[in-house]
Amino acid sequence: MGSIIESGWLYLITHFSDFQLACLGSFFLHESVFFLSGLPFIYLERAGWLSKYKIQTKNNSPAAQEKCITRLLLYHFGVNLPVMIFSYPVFRYMGMQSSLPLPSWKVVLTQIIFYFILEDFVFYWGHRILHTKWLYKHVHSVHHEYATPFGLTSEYAHPAEILFLGFATIVGPAITGPHLITLWLWMVLRVLETVEAHCGYHFPWSLSNFLPLYGGADFHDYHHRLLYTKSGNYSSTFTYMDWIFGTDKGYRKLKALKKPGIEEDGIKEM
Repeated sequence: MGSIIESGWLYLITHFSDFQLACLGSFFLHESVFFLSGLPFIYLERAGWLSKYKIQTKNNSPAAQEKCITRLLLYHFGVNLPVMIFSYPVFRYMGMQSSLPLPSWKVVLTQIIFYFILEDFVFYWGHRILHTKWLYKHVHSVHHEYATPFGLTSEYAHPAEILFLGFATIVGPAITGPHLITLWLWMVLRVLETVEAHCGYHFPWSLSNFLPLYGGADFHDYHHRLLYTKSGNYSSTFTYMDWIFGTDKGYRKLKALKKPGIEEDGIKEM
């Protein structure tokens, strides 16, 4: 398996420059993973399939879904792509490389774990700041236009928020200067995680059922149902930051009730 990956990587670095791989390659990979993982949830919602696993009973209109996709394409090409291009010198300066040999799986795993922990910490505080009155009204409210989220809404946000919270995603790699393949793996995992957190479904096979401290869709969906500044559940991936600082109290009270037949849509802050 390792030799196959190395052969494929050798082909890439032989036929494309570091700049092309780090910027255009990263952008293409991001768009492919994001839309291929997010689009199915639109069709699930429209068709009503697997509705028993849907967290909220409300559905988004086709017009709202199409608006989300249109804005995303605008943001991705107008914000994300330029950021990737202008970030290239920074990552080169910090030690990013693309040559063979590839890093060992131990190095890759250690760096990815570090990125998840650091990203979650930075994201938590940045997200809490965005829920202050002024920033919520003028910036973060764009992301909360969808009280019933679906996978693609994970990256639907004000351009200022894309830059602000995007820092949480790139700070880890900027510190460690990873191999490009590690950066790509981190990007793929982060995209899949945030799409799953916004998907609007809680399946029996959801990771939150198996991984302790992992938030997932049920944890983050609660955050979207509560509008304005004090919704809680601010973390991106894990739950321990909200638990430590008590910003998940409403969510935990709701889960503790476990009363069947309660309509949770539009629940008030607890």
